Amino acid sequence: MGQEIERSRFSREDFAEFHRRLKCETELLGEWMRTGTLADEHPRMGLELEAWLVDGAGMPAPLNAEVLSRVSDPRVENELALYNLELNTAAHLLSGRPFAALEAELELRLHRADAAAREVGARIGLVGILPSLREADLTVASMTPSPRYMALNEQVLELRNRQPLLLEIEGAERLTTERSDVMLEAATTSLQLHMQVPPARAADYFNAAVAVSAATVGVAANAPFLFGQRLWEETRIPLFEQAVAVTPLEPDRAGPLARVGFGSGYGRDTLYHFFVENRQHHPLLLPMLFDAPPEKLAHLRLHNGTIWRWNRPLVEVVDGRCHLRMEHRVMAAGPTMRDVVANAALFYGVVCDLAGEGVPMAERLPFPVAERNFYRAARYGLAAEVEWFGGQRGPLGALIRERLLPAARRGLAAMGVAEGDAAPYLDVIAHRAGVEGAGVTGAAWQSAWVERHGRDLPGLTLAYLERAATGEPVHRWPL
Repeated sequence: MGQEIERSRFSREDFAEFHRRLKCETELLGEWMRTGTLADEHPRMGLELEAWLVDGAGMPAPLNAEVLSRVSDPRVENELALYNLELNTAAHLLSGRPFAALEAELELRLHRADAAAREVGARIGLVGILPSLREADLTVASMTPSPRYMALNEQVLELRNRQPLLLEIEGAERLTTERSDVMLEAATTSLQLHMQVPPARAADYFNAAVAVSAATVGVAANAPFLFGQRLWEETRIPLFEQAVAVTPLEPDRAGPLARVGFGSGYGRDTLYHFFVENRQHHPLLLPMLFDAPPEKLAHLRLHNGTIWRWNRPLVEVVDGRCHLRMEHRVMAAGPTMRDVVANAALFYGVVCDLAGEGVPMAERLPFPVAERNFYRAARYGLAAEVEWFGGQRGPLGALIRERLLPAARRGLAAMGVAEGDAAPYLDVIAHRAGVEGAGVTGAAWQSAWVERHGRDLPGLTLAYLERAATGEPVHRWPL
């Protein structure tokens, strides 16, 4: 849910003092990076998984407070809307058998949350956008009562001079609407993968994550419907980018002023320039002042948490040591835990392989090409025409099968992951990407269900939940 704060209203003095502390902490982080003070360990992984609460009719159930009161698990948290939850995991060393351990941890956490949800007449759903969601469900009244969320809503509107947020998405169909709050963000539920990286090679890992984003967003696509309209295969992408735009003139997709976007370019060195960019180019949203020494980086981390690049650097101070991580935010939630962990295995494997090759990513795949690939994949899924190293062009599904799956196997083996641990999950990706026929993502399954049964979106939601409850990955689901 992000770093919590204690209030939602701020004075001009709060903004000025926060700017001062942010500058101090940014300079301190730069000094740590220059002097080699950051923690340098074998890569670790962890994730955040956002979920829906759904009632018996297949509609959003605004019951997260009731569910959380029944779950004795601090890693299950609330989210922006009352019908959302977030499941978090521990950090797992990227060696040995991490993926089986990750799936077991997630299944246990999901079981606890779902059992609590059923006590209040709901259940848990993992999907990028709930198909049955209506625009009327996205009101300030359905916002989780938290100072952080109230402040985000207030400050985004203030920076827009109270002008409404305009949502325009052109896909298979077209959707246009206006909003006077940030609740559109609550419609987007994602899988957020974290990776602790060695500082000396941070840019290599980060840039590999940027390059592979087209593949991961396409193979995990699971959000084709919004407010009854069929739009992109991964409609979360344009929806989130427009949901928190802080100025009507802000670029929709890229550049240093985009609050949500693909970013301004590849990373350099220890990724320090992104934190400088945060301070210089992104207006403050939450100028909460903390009684903490600069070494805690409390203000830097809070500000960074309000800038949602699809790949973003993170820092965390643990036991007096600063850890550098990157967060990969492009994948949709679900459909099952087996699918979720398969998505993680593909991402970590490809990133480790590409980062280990030692060739600057800008020389292999120019940033504008990676960006173009990403938006094509979000719109068209596995059928998207993309460009890869050496000018290779073709459909995304073929790139995943022929180039990225072998890369993932190499990368995980190089990290010391047991072949028997990685193989079952990468096999899921192979089948989803079409190794034995047409690829079947969550988005493709949803669209096929509607083609057969009609546009009964609550019915689609219930059918989706029924199949997800079996635990079978989505490529095996019947219509």
